[in-house]
Amino acid sequence: MCKVFKASRSGYYDSLKGSISKRAKENEKLLDLIKEEHKKSKQRYGSPRITKALKNRAVQVSRPRVARLMKQAQIRAKMVRRFRLTTDSKHSFAVSENLLNRNFTAVTTGQAWVSDITYVRTSAGWLYLTVVLDLADRKVIGWALSESMKAKDTTVAALKMATINKPVVQDLIFHSDRGGAVCL
Repeated sequence: MCKVFKASRSGYYDSLKGSISKRAKENEKLLDLIKEEHKKSKQRYGSPRITKALKNRAVQVSRPRVARLMKQAQIRAKMVRRFRLTTDSKHSFAVSENLLNRNFTAVTTGQAWVSDITYVRTSAGWLYLTVVLDLADRKVIGWALSESMKAKDTTVAALKMATINKPVVQDLIFHSDRGGAVCL
């Protein structure tokens, strides 16, 4: 049986005794240190940073070994995403009445448009994308890409494109994020 599994006889008999190998004991100690560093980092460090922290404590270990032990113990780094606010709620302007009241359906095109702003990370920095949709056919009828959150560069520019692509011929509700709506 030892030949089939390519194991030594002495190793097989040692495993029957239940003795723990030197490597397994080292891994247990190392895993305790990994858990300690992981906890210190508020669970944000992955194997590269934990390896660096352990080396700063004079523990000689490779990153692949740390990664393997972390994976076996199901220790993962928590990804912290920075929150970027795209809605300015602290302004002195009047907030329009919510005419849609969360009813995002329309029977005919040109009856209700909705708009929202999101941000996109690029190699050059953050860009703000504003999109205007017609609720009847759910098609993008206007959009604007801007480096700033100024209304003239975002919402106004997207709304201008929308009115060029689909001229307003009847009463229209334009609904933007934060529940604000304006009748045109």
